[in-house]
Amino acid sequence: MRSENNATEFYDAHKTATMVDDRYDVTIEEKTKILSRYFDKSGAVKQFPSKEKAKIVVLREIAAKFLPGVHYSEIEINNALKEIYHDFPYIRRLLIEYGFFCRTDSGSEYWLKE
Repeated sequence: MRSENNATEFYDAHKTATMVDDRYDVTIEEKTKILSRYFDKSGAVKQFPSKEKAKIVVLREIAAKFLPGVHYSEIEINNALKEIYHDFPYIRRLLIEYGFFCRTDSGSEYWLKE
C-alpha cells in the first residue's frame, strides 16, 4: 500500500500481472466502488466491465475465489466460473491473459499463478 487514506491508498497490482501500467493505479476506494458496481450480493458478476481498470479489479476478485497450489480440471474451472458469470470461457481466457492463472498446453488443468 502506498498511502494512509483510502481515497489515495492504492490497491497494489497482483504479483503475477503480465504488464503493470496505469491500469493498475486503483485506490482502495475505487476498488470498493468497482466491486459493488459489478458484483451482486451472491458474488456473481452482473455485467462484465469494459474499462481496463475495472476489468482487472473484477478479475482479481474472481481469482481470489481459487486456492493457491491447487490444480483444477477444466470442468472444475468451468463449473466455478459459471456460478460467477454466464460467459465463463471469456472469464477463463482473461484470467490467463492477465496473468492470474496458468494452464497446461492441453487446457486440461488450471492453477493460480504464484
